[in-house]
Amino acid sequence: MNKEEILNIIKTKLSERIQKFENLIAETRAANNETKSSMGDKYETSREMVQQEINNLQRQLNETLNQQVLVQKISPEKSSKVQNGALVKTDKGLFYIAASIGEIVFENQKVMTVSVESPLVKAMFGKKIAEKFMINNNHQTIENIW
Repeated sequence: MNKEEILNIIKTKLSERIQKFENLIAETRAANNETKSSMGDKYETSREMVQQEINNLQRQLNETLNQQVLVQKISPEKSSKVQNGALVKTDKGLFYIAASIGEIVFENQKVMTVSVESPLVKAMFGKKIAEKFMINNNHQTIENIW
């Protein structure tokens, strides 16, 4: 498994997400400026809803920027135990501990990217090859760590 290539895919996906949120915020602000009307309360309600949407997008953008900062600090070197930056194969799947961006396909294998804050990672954190852990009443065994 080439951890460095997977890490680059994660970095690219995070950059794309950041760009998407920045574009959505800009478009929403532009639409808000075009909604000038003399409809009084109706206009104020509409403007408030748009502002809430901008706030929501800004929060998501900030979360993604924080993930990007954490991912930039990850080294692609081999890990001997489950930790941030480890690629972990269990009997249930393949997990890259970095940022929670969902599933990616690398070399025809599904890799689930998960945050160090996720319950799954908390259950397996610090474990080594052949050790077992349990999450949601499901037992898993760590088969390999890169």
